[in-house]
Amino acid sequence: MRLGLNIGFVFGGDDHLDHLRLVKEAEALGFSVTWAAEAYGSDAATLLSWIAAQTSTIDVGAAVFQIPARTPAMTAMTAATLDRLSNGRFRLGLGVSGPQVSEGWHGVRFAKPLTRTREYVAIVNSAMRRETVVFEGEHFTLPLPDGPGKPLKLSIRPVRDHVPIYLAAVGPKNLELAGEIADGWLGILNDPSYLGEQLNHIKAGRAARQPDLGLDGFDVVASVPVVVGDDLEAAAEPIRGYTALYIGGMGSREKNFYNALAVRMGYEKEAKDIQDLYLAKKHREAMAAVPQGFIDSISLLGGKERIAEKLTAYAEAGTTTVALTPFEPTVEQRIATLRTVAEALDLAGIGD
Repeated sequence: MRLGLNIGFVFGGDDHLDHLRLVKEAEALGFSVTWAAEAYGSDAATLLSWIAAQTSTIDVGAAVFQIPARTPAMTAMTAATLDRLSNGRFRLGLGVSGPQVSEGWHGVRFAKPLTRTREYVAIVNSAMRRETVVFEGEHFTLPLPDGPGKPLKLSIRPVRDHVPIYLAAVGPKNLELAGEIADGWLGILNDPSYLGEQLNHIKAGRAARQPDLGLDGFDVVASVPVVVGDDLEAAAEPIRGYTALYIGGMGSREKNFYNALAVRMGYEKEAKDIQDLYLAKKHREAMAAVPQGFIDSISLLGGKERIAEKLTAYAEAGTTTVALTPFEPTVEQRIATLRTVAEALDLAGIGD
């Protein structure tokens, strides 16, 4: 199993400089990849380009490029450019986002996200193979049939023949799709004891791609919050806002994929309570309603030995990359956390 780093977004101030310090420490510790995100603030492509220019061995990954934000051709252009600038270190994570962002920010209807994702990835892969792109689907048609457009081919060549594609997937059908068309899965709110259920859906998708394929060569990336400290309740506190946001506020009452995930994980009543409080703008109460056990199950909390045990549980459940999100308030504390987790991986004896 390998370690990765989630740096998230740039919010302001010196965030980008703190991110760079953290990435350079992760690179020195032998982490395999750093992931950057986007929502409706900083974009991932610019941040990853800046980081790639100042690193040499750690991979840079989009977690994720939003499918409604870019045409498939634009994503292929960006991925090929980042692959060249990073000398073959780019990983392309994709996700449909959610209806509020897709329709509210990008003006793209959220209907049929699975079909849209399938078509999108097919076009991206075709373009990255430097084929002359011709595609006719339900959501995308290239070239348009009733105008002057003509079939075109990507004019630059990525370093690698295939840039790995990851899907951010939560629901069962999307997990199957990830197994069928992607090289890896970007998970969230990952509890090792529930991971097997999720991987069964991915295996079903892999079987549709090729019988008996299994998970060989497929990167299972668990995105895991981490806080080092002997007081587990105190360590969980910084993560409460994150979990309350996803379960309670990341979507509407009718469509919140993370709330539905918490329900499938056995927290039906708690998920409803958190959402009710969050949507009523009682954010502190929503945070307090997140069970300690839930936070502990999806996080790395405690000292080095306890973290080593939890890393072992992730590895045994099928995780191939644990992508850390340190929740300490200062960059110095977050750097210390990365070092502790690297030592815990060595202690567990499960690192690649």
